[in-house]
Amino acid sequence: MPVFRGTRIDPRAVVSHGAELGTGVEVGPFSVIGDGVRVGSDTVIGPHVVLEGRTTIGSGNRIFQFASVGAIPQDLKYAGEDSELVIGDRNQIRECVTIHRGTEGGGMITRIGDDGLFMACSHVAHDCRIGNRVIMGNASILAGHVTIDDGAILSGLTGVHQFCTLGRLSYVGAAAIVVKDVPPFVTVQGDRAKLVGLNLEGLRRMGLSDDELSSLKKAYRILFRSGLILEEAVARVRAEVPPDPNVELLTEFMVGSQRGVTR
Repeated sequence: MPVFRGTRIDPRAVVSHGAELGTGVEVGPFSVIGDGVRVGSDTVIGPHVVLEGRTTIGSGNRIFQFASVGAIPQDLKYAGEDSELVIGDRNQIRECVTIHRGTEGGGMITRIGDDGLFMACSHVAHDCRIGNRVIMGNASILAGHVTIDDGAILSGLTGVHQFCTLGRLSYVGAAAIVVKDVPPFVTVQGDRAKLVGLNLEGLRRMGLSDDELSSLKKAYRILFRSGLILEEAVARVRAEVPPDPNVELLTEFMVGSQRGVTR
């Protein structure tokens, strides 16, 4: 077994000579860490974890038992290309989570930011882009090429279609099936997912002021309740709602959506 200075590796774990482990890393029994894996300092890897492929994991993460991180994609077009998985800092990857590397068709990389929580049995497929402070509930699943912006929350048993984008601080209710883009700051639920309002609790937790919430509420009513076509609704928001970066983010998301927006 290779020796990594400043680490604590259970003697029953298998760690390749081609892996790189930072200071303070812990590896539990029966875990397997393969060639090309890089693990940042103070990351804790529980028992029966498999890390493989060209996978880079940042500092202060915790990976629980039976997680599989960095396996090849579940994509029939994958032809063995040397794709990559990059995970940031301070994430919690719970029991039986699966996270796959990218493909040539998706830019060769799957990327996860910082401070995320990936609950038991959740799945991140190839070429997904996940921001910071994202929460994926138990058994929630992302198909390939999904983008999730900062602070979004997916409740348990949620499924997200390929190429969808979930906007900043959006909230997806339990067992929802998401087939279109979800705008920032909203709550959606159901099969197929529909808008039910702003994610007010999440917005308050992020410290938005009463004035900022008021502006978002007005923009929401115009965009989704006025009956106007998108171009007219966006123009009305820009004319009637006081300048606000969150409102601008919402309108830009609506205009830029490629799959169409959940309404």
